Amino acid sequence: MEWKVRIGELYHHNHQRLDHWDAQSPLDRQSELFEQHHRVVQKTLHAMQQEAIRLSTKNDDETLSLPQSARNQQRKVCQSLLNHWEGLTLFVKRPQVPLDNNLAENTIRGPVTGRKNYYGSGSLWSADLAAALFSILKTLALWGINPRHWLTTYLTDCAKNEGNVPVDMAPYIPWEMREVQRNALSRAPMFSPTPADTS
Repeated sequence: MEWKVRIGELYHHNHQRLDHWDAQSPLDRQSELFEQHHRVVQKTLHAMQQEAIRLSTKNDDETLSLPQSARNQQRKVCQSLLNHWEGLTLFVKRPQVPLDNNLAENTIRGPVTGRKNYYGSGSLWSADLAAALFSILKTLALWGINPRHWLTTYLTDCAKNEGNVPVDMAPYIPWEMREVQRNALSRAPMFSPTPADTS
C-alpha cells in the first residue's frame, strides 16, 4: 500500500508539472512553475529508487519479519524496477513521453483478449487479417471517422469496381481525404451510402 501511495503521488506531481510544460521550449528553458514541479518529481523518484535499493538487499531488517517467499518476491520486484529504471524514468527528461503505457495497453486489449476466441485464430492468414483490420479500425477511430460508414462506402465502391480495390485510394485514407469527406464519414452511414468519389 505504501508503494501505491508513492506511485499516486508521482502521478499527481507529474500532472502538475505537465500543466506548466511548454512543448515549444527546451527542458532547461521552462517556466519557474514547471521547474518547481519538475524538482518535486525528481525528488519523489529519488526516494522511490532509494527505497527499491533498500528493499532489494538480502539483509534488510524490516523485511526479516516477512516469510521467506514474500521477501524473495519483494526483492525480485525491486530488482526488476531498478533494472528497468532508466526506461521507466524517461518521462522526466522528455515530458512528451507519457509516464506509463496505459494508452498502448488499452489499445491492444481487444486483440489480446480476443485472440483465442476469434474464428480461425490458429491460422496465419487469420492473424494477418485481424492485425490489418485492427490497424484500419483504430486509425479510423483516431481520425474520428465512423468505421461502419467508412467500411460501407469502401466495400460498396469495391463492388462497383467488379470486386477490385478502387483505383484511387486517396478518398479512403484519412490524412489524404478532403475535410468535407472526413466530416461526412464521421457520421453513421445512411441506408444508401454515397460513394467516396462523389463526396
